[in-house]
Amino acid sequence: MQKQEFDIIKSTGEKTKFSVSKLENSLKASGADDALVKKIVSVVMDELYPGISTKEIYNRAFAMLKKAKSVCASKYKLKKAIYELGPTGFPFERFISGILYYSGYTTQVGQMVQGTCVSHEIDVLAHKDGTLNIIECKFHGEDGLKCNVKVPLYIASRYHDVKGPLESEKEKEYNNTAGWVVTNTRFTMDALQYGKCAGLKLLSWDHPSGNGLKDRIDRLRLYPITVSTLLSAREKQFLLNRDIVLCRQLLEDSFYLDHLGVSNGRKSRIINEMQSLCHTQI
Repeated sequence: MQKQEFDIIKSTGEKTKFSVSKLENSLKASGADDALVKKIVSVVMDELYPGISTKEIYNRAFAMLKKAKSVCASKYKLKKAIYELGPTGFPFERFISGILYYSGYTTQVGQMVQGTCVSHEIDVLAHKDGTLNIIECKFHGEDGLKCNVKVPLYIASRYHDVKGPLESEKEKEYNNTAGWVVTNTRFTMDALQYGKCAGLKLLSWDHPSGNGLKDRIDRLRLYPITVSTLLSAREKQFLLNRDIVLCRQLLEDSFYLDHLGVSNGRKSRIINEMQSLCHTQI
């Protein structure tokens, strides 16, 4: 049997065929050069066996990438890094707010808004170009979980309850409102169908095609600090507790590394890692 024909086990428990091209593309997307990609793919394929999990394939590729080029490894672990923003969804809300802020939006997190019937705590309010975007985030802490139709159903009802009062406000700085559902995983087909029908904007790991969460993060270089291969889990949690969720934010507020007691040499390496990820010089 050809290695490419092996059945592997996805995070959902489903079987799928191993794809060399998917592995190659994910490694290339991390910034690894052709020679390194070829080397890693060769080793991974040599160690394949029927029924191996996608997680185990990822771990093997990640370990080799980290050893060869740590910045590429950081990008490669993006999806896993977003899960590490948990266990609560609050850092993910801050992360989405940060992505929108650096995309030109004015943002607020966790604001109470009075609806027609009851008041609601809105995850993110984002204002740009005359539109007030009412954004609800659905965070999943593990791979394989999807947003089913119940999520946009629930969020649509919340959005329509606050839409009327917000649009009738005097002295408002916006002309329109829009409801969003954002998740770090994927939507089921019926969730996508309902969301589109209900007029909601849906943003997930890979939706809309070419402009999903992963695409935006890579394009804008707005990586969460949890991608770092140099910061420890304790240090990442310290930063998240202080609302530092983006590598770019840590560059702007690097004094937090002094609060952590990081040595000058290690601090320099961490800052270099952040600059490489963000393509920013300070």
